[in-house]
Amino acid sequence: MTNENHSTTIPMKKMSPGEAEDFLNETGDENQERGNWSNKLDFILSCTGYAVGLGNVWRFPYLCYKNGGGAFLIPYLIMLAFTGLPIFFLEVSIGQYSSQGPITCWRSVPLLRGIGYGMVMVSIYVGVYYNVIIMYAIYYIFASFTKVLPWAGCRHEWNTDYCNEVFDECIGNQGIMNFSNACVNLTSLSDLDLDVYNITEENGVFDISNYSDPFAESRRRASEEYWKFHVLRESESLGDFGSIDWRLALCLMLAWTIVFFCLIRGVKSSGKVVYFTATFPYLVLFILLIRGLTLPGSTDGILFFITPRWEKLADPTVWLDAASQIFFSLSVAWGGLITLSSYNRFHNNCYFDAILIPIINCSTSIFAGFVIFSILGFMAHESNRKVEDVADQGFGLAFIAYPEVVASLPGAPAWSILFFVMLLTLGLDTQFTILETICTALSDHFPKQLRDRKTYVMLATSICGFLLGLTCITEAGPWWVSLLDSYGAGFVLVIFGLLECVAIGWIYGFKRFTSDIATMIGDKHVDTNIFKVWHLFWVIITPFMLAFVLLFNWINWKEPTYSEMPFPAWGVAIGWLIVSSIILWVPAIWIFEIATSKGTFQERVLQMLQPAPKWGPALHKHRLEADEVHRSRGTSMGGVITQRHAINDDFVVTEEQKVPLQDA
Repeated sequence: MTNENHSTTIPMKKMSPGEAEDFLNETGDENQERGNWSNKLDFILSCTGYAVGLGNVWRFPYLCYKNGGGAFLIPYLIMLAFTGLPIFFLEVSIGQYSSQGPITCWRSVPLLRGIGYGMVMVSIYVGVYYNVIIMYAIYYIFASFTKVLPWAGCRHEWNTDYCNEVFDECIGNQGIMNFSNACVNLTSLSDLDLDVYNITEENGVFDISNYSDPFAESRRRASEEYWKFHVLRESESLGDFGSIDWRLALCLMLAWTIVFFCLIRGVKSSGKVVYFTATFPYLVLFILLIRGLTLPGSTDGILFFITPRWEKLADPTVWLDAASQIFFSLSVAWGGLITLSSYNRFHNNCYFDAILIPIINCSTSIFAGFVIFSILGFMAHESNRKVEDVADQGFGLAFIAYPEVVASLPGAPAWSILFFVMLLTLGLDTQFTILETICTALSDHFPKQLRDRKTYVMLATSICGFLLGLTCITEAGPWWVSLLDSYGAGFVLVIFGLLECVAIGWIYGFKRFTSDIATMIGDKHVDTNIFKVWHLFWVIITPFMLAFVLLFNWINWKEPTYSEMPFPAWGVAIGWLIVSSIILWVPAIWIFEIATSKGTFQERVLQMLQPAPKWGPALHKHRLEADEVHRSRGTSMGGVITQRHAINDDFVVTEEQKVPLQDA
């Protein structure tokens, strides 16, 4: 047997299963067929990098200011406790216990095995456009290697007459913009013109305090025009593809190349890369905070961010935003957490991990809020505007607002490179796990065909991702990125979170699941009154709150838009096809399981409600241990124990190989 980490051929047939396991364990990994993290810190940093993504920097601060400032932390932390932590703990536990990816781990509840397929579909859709965002960061990094940043000023070929600095320069040169958007000197205006533009003149001194720009609503920042007209070259509709910019295509190829080579040895290579990619953003955020605090107006921005507006807590949408942000920022229900934890050693303390990583994630969001609003405070001060008028999120913050601020700082190129390298590392950590989720799911589902060829699976997936991503860098690309984001990673994740709670809390059984966890981390952690709270979460509180979020979302449903422009009808249809391709795996698996099972209809349904024979720990010694723990706690492991399990995942169970298990 040859595995991906060692080229040594091991004569398994000459050893008993127990002897074979002991020999394999001495060579390094606990699970030789799939591999393990080299150490616990690899896993912690990978999970942290996966959970702490772009949304922590460009979405949370905006939601905080929008929903009551400091008061928003109350619903945010409540939703963390009631929805985020329970599902996070559930996923890392089931992944570690089974040592399986997001598809095969649902051998625990065959009825809802479609959840795993749906998770992989989400990862495919998100993986295509997420690397496009990484590509933009790479593009801006290259663009920053210059003395003067290209988005500074309005004298470039992509700028229009509505660029903000054209107006500012006109005012600075003792002029105004007339109704034709032309700059005219104040001295050339007649008395009638002065009256029309609300300008007064006394002894040759003009007072323009009451003058307003006729085209104020049409003005765009120089950084915005660079983004829209030079980088995106965005079209006016979803179907107007136009051409592909070769520079963007090369950056996209570079993005996929980076991801592929960082994952070429699976968790062995990505587990080392994250030592840089997961920690570097914190260094940059700290540097940016120090720099931001030295800028005029920063205090106003921070006060605006943290000042509580308690009346906002009475608004149900505030609680919905808190639940959505917690749910999506922790990256639960994507399959990534199951994937990462499946490479843990069996007795890793996943309980500790499930508490630590979400706390790091949420603390990072709050810390990033201070950084971003210190910068936005300076931006408001420089432009004589209110902080709320310059606050932005998403692409608007990352590629318009912040670049504009950077352009006005001494040493602008250095600050720009620092910021966009931070965005790059934030994005890469998430993309690593997205791609690993897809490849792990495939190799676990087809172990004999793909497990020893996982590098080729990774290469093929990267090539497909690059080719599909070309759609997102056409002139209609921004429309497609928005479409994939809105329909491919929206409320379907909440549905999967709800189904996970139903599957484990109600069908598989929270008592059995607790015994699974006890097998891994010991009775002392689970036999406490505090741990019983998790039962309440998995069975009642978390599914109820997720059901409320879904119901509220559907009651107030509006079709997604791009920059407040609606998608065409055929675009909306594609969006719902994306949703269907994710959700329909659940009923499709029901039909498949019923059609391929034996017995009466009732017997087939009962089989779907019971764990599959292969369910349980991957290694034989851990299956024996699990069976013993389950028996002592009055539950059943659910799967069967076979002497061949440690050697071949595709075992055939015979009567003499079965170990009698206590009924569930």
